[in-house]
Amino acid sequence: MKPENGDTVRVHYTGTLEDGTEFDTSRGRDPLTFTIGEHTVIPGFETAVADLEEGDTAKVTIPAVDAYGERIEEAKQQVPVEAFESGLPQVGWGVELQGPDGQRVNAMVAEVAEEFVVLDFNHPLAGQDLTFDLELVKIVKE
Repeated sequence: MKPENGDTVRVHYTGTLEDGTEFDTSRGRDPLTFTIGEHTVIPGFETAVADLEEGDTAKVTIPAVDAYGERIEEAKQQVPVEAFESGLPQVGWGVELQGPDGQRVNAMVAEVAEEFVVLDFNHPLAGQDLTFDLELVKIVKE
């Protein structure tokens, strides 16, 4: 039986990039638990899991558009160097900012110049197709 909207599922997964680099796995810890239809995981992941039956395994490749989306060039922003009170950041560093509404926002330092720093607000996996080895461990009917 396949999971339906509202069912909680427990899934083991290993995620890899196109070059085979592993970026995340649930192996060695508890399975990922989420509820079908609540959209708490990337869309392609939820769709792939919803197509499995309890105990099934599958290998799926999720295109970027159904994962973390395409990279958006407009998601980069220049910030004055003075905004970094604790010292000049380095390219590749992750930074956490607070938006006007108090919400925390993550960005990656994409460029450091003499007078400004370019922050990239794209998700680090945006623009990449992702492959997942999935195992639907359990379906919990609510």
